Amino acid sequence: MIRFSRAAAAAVLACSLALPAGVATAAAPDTPSAGAPARAARPAVLPDPTGPYAVGSTVLPLVDRSRTDPWVPTADGRALMVTLHYPAARRGGGGPAPYATGEEARLLAEQLGPGVSGDVLARTRTHSRTDVRPAPGRHPLVLLSPGFGVSRWTLTNLAEDLASRGYVVASVDHAYESYGISLPDGRTLTCVACTALDGGGVHGSVVTSTRAADMRDVLDRLTGPKPVWRYADVIDARHVGMAGHSIGGASAASAMAADPRIDAGINMDGAFWEDLPAGGLGGRPFLMLGTHDSMHLPGGQDTSWDRTWSALDGWKRWITVAGSEHFTFSDGPVLARRFGLPQPELPADRAVAITRTYVAAFFDQHLRGIPRPVLDGPTAENPEVHFQHR
Repeated sequence: MIRFSRAAAAAVLACSLALPAGVATAAAPDTPSAGAPARAARPAVLPDPTGPYAVGSTVLPLVDRSRTDPWVPTADGRALMVTLHYPAARRGGGGPAPYATGEEARLLAEQLGPGVSGDVLARTRTHSRTDVRPAPGRHPLVLLSPGFGVSRWTLTNLAEDLASRGYVVASVDHAYESYGISLPDGRTLTCVACTALDGGGVHGSVVTSTRAADMRDVLDRLTGPKPVWRYADVIDARHVGMAGHSIGGASAASAMAADPRIDAGINMDGAFWEDLPAGGLGGRPFLMLGTHDSMHLPGGQDTSWDRTWSALDGWKRWITVAGSEHFTFSDGPVLARRFGLPQPELPADRAVAITRTYVAAFFDQHLRGIPRPVLDGPTAENPEVHFQHR
């Protein structure tokens, strides 16, 4: 298994978004040069969702007081911040959903370097409206968990796209595992876990097992007898999936092993920190979607993928994407392009399209029973995508 210090460095965007040596002080494209008139910098704009539905959004703060937070045991329970994206009844109504709070964006921008403005990052434009009524009918639920050190909003383009295709999507921020999580009471929780894991002697399985418990709590609160969302009756609790990026993807496997309500899972480029039980996932489907390089090709540096592949006992795919980097499977490519940061070989538009295509196809097939041939093997439309172990 790879050392966490390498994974943690990747998880703070160092591998794909950090400014390289020698240009760390270069101005972003919209930063006025000396003596030039000041003007408001353009925010990034997330790609348009591809489905037929308008998208609604709401934020739910949750606290599970039955558990002790592993990073701050004196905290009042385990705090979670959840953003729901969902198919909306109509376009318009409500206000534009914000991307991130100013403080959350400022703290992440500090990690990305002086060329990144927290104010501009916070103003990234989304395609959802706040607290609008959902579309009629019942919709499968997808849980999303972000990479270590980053927040739930770094998966917004994927969440909005899934919602536009008819899914309710719950993106979860896990307390003290992000550089900044803003709470409704005005506090901002910072990444206590970063110190604990990177040199603090704590194993990554503490994160994945804790996130599995977090997702159990989210499921209980959204689909239990007293749901916290007033429109919870639109959730089809019989069809639940989970996807995550980096350690959030590893947590998808851990959550499935711990909770039989999760029917299907996706790991987007994350090392697995826990071995699957002897019975695998009880025949439930799982997709491993990663980089086409020495890390996540069969026999690569991250040996946890080979080990987990052998233990998966249901429908499974191991897909790698040529030209991708660790944060290809998040909003990373869109943000990197906006701030003039180094671009991977795979263009941002292709990164977004491929991630959306294969994630949506997987959930369509395994939560809705709609066959998606794109999952059967290579296609001319997606030459960057490679199927392993065929």
